[in-house]
Amino acid sequence: MSSPASTRTSTTANDLAVAGLGTPGVRLWAVRDASGSVVGTTGFETSADGRHALLRSVAVSPALRGSGTGSRLAAVAMGQAASAGAARAWLFSRRSGPFWQGLGFAPADPGELAAVLAGTTQVALFRRTGQLAREVAWSRPL
Repeated sequence: MSSPASTRTSTTANDLAVAGLGTPGVRLWAVRDASGSVVGTTGFETSADGRHALLRSVAVSPALRGSGTGSRLAAVAMGQAASAGAARAWLFSRRSGPFWQGLGFAPADPGELAAVLAGTTQVALFRRTGQLAREVAWSRPL
């Protein structure tokens, strides 16, 4: 696992929310190239009861897009979330719907996501800033 600082570099370069990535309950993974640079990230945080996982920070450097790296990273996060006891994965994405649909995700109600994952850093941030009303939610069983 990479440090939150190096993960933040990857996620900010891909215009993703970085709030709470250093929180103890957030689990993160990174892919590094031969020089050690972070070229892909993924992670998740879970609901208080552990039954729901909010995928975070699935990002791949532009040079690796279309290589399957993003799909493999998402599979790692979903597999780890399922192993931790989560039965359903959720995420926010306004731009990458076709990618997520290809991985079995379907459009979901952002309010439902916010209800089942109320204690997560990203949901709290989106509520506080008013961003939740503009978000597109996705979900699938694990």
